[in-house]
Amino acid sequence: MSDEPKHGIGSDRPKEQSGDPWTRLPSMAPAAAVPVRPAPGTAAPRTVAPSPLDPGASLDPHGIHRTLREEFPLTYDPLLRAWVLSRYADVATALTDARFTHGHRPGDPPCARAHVDVDVEALRSVTERTAHVLAYRIAERQQADLVADFCHWLPAGTVAAAVGVPYRDMMRLVRGRAAGALAGECGAQIAVREKALASFLANVLTDPDQVAALRDAPAGLVGRAWTESLRRDPPVQVMVRRTSAEVPVSGGMVPAGASVALLVGSAGRDPERFREPDRFDPLRDDPGQLTYGSGFCPAVTLAGLEAEYALRALFAAMPGLRLADGFRPTQAGFITRAPRSLIVRPGG
Repeated sequence: MSDEPKHGIGSDRPKEQSGDPWTRLPSMAPAAAVPVRPAPGTAAPRTVAPSPLDPGASLDPHGIHRTLREEFPLTYDPLLRAWVLSRYADVATALTDARFTHGHRPGDPPCARAHVDVDVEALRSVTERTAHVLAYRIAERQQADLVADFCHWLPAGTVAAAVGVPYRDMMRLVRGRAAGALAGECGAQIAVREKALASFLANVLTDPDQVAALRDAPAGLVGRAWTESLRRDPPVQVMVRRTSAEVPVSGGMVPAGASVALLVGSAGRDPERFREPDRFDPLRDDPGQLTYGSGFCPAVTLAGLEAEYALRALFAAMPGLRLADGFRPTQAGFITRAPRSLIVRPGG
């Protein structure tokens, strides 16, 4: 199923008929923002901000993100019906400042209060076992799609094993009752973990040096690579918040009672925060990611374990694993984003 909204962000469709979180937020009239002055000797900035919904943006949003960060750090987008924040400092603040409400990330403080009896070692065991079962199922094929044949199954299979759902019933049950039993408010994160895992494997397999470095890497290095993938290619590109009061940000003031679109994908590539932000570098000394909060949550823990054991299982079952000749992963999506396919040669 496509991750693009079927009725458009800002649709007039009645609230009760839509599951799209954007349609539950009222349209806000734009207020004046402080303009960003160009640096001496540089060209005058654009007078109209680009929109993340512009044609082609779902395939290549980075140019739009760059323009927004540099020239429109605070702008009202009539297509989104929301104020837009694109710089790392502003997005990071909005994800932790209590004045930005109506939102939740796995790993935010409520998670630590909600999950008190989770056996992390049991999660580790079922993740490792599920990853190896899935990897060996495709090891003898001449060609496989890791998105369809592995990433789509590992997060669901891990939750199924953790709550005792039979494998044959996994996909039917695990996205509802079983996921909620384990992860509570974060149960819907299964689809997000699929996308995050697909981007992680794409980032690793695209670079032979990363394959060599991570093939038998300790958990700490794999964890750094996982964090780096979440920064560079977050599975959730846009998060929605609402202000309970006026909030000063780069470029002006967000009014009270406003809908705010936080461009997590843009923030993760902000050169004011990260050196060479477009580069995938697990060894960078300025790491950071905004997909998950810093507190404990089973969804966050499982995502990290799935990344670690996915690599271990795939390399153990397929020592010569590589991308298929001529194939390069292509990210797509606006609200959520990941490769739609990851074609590999299991035997090298």
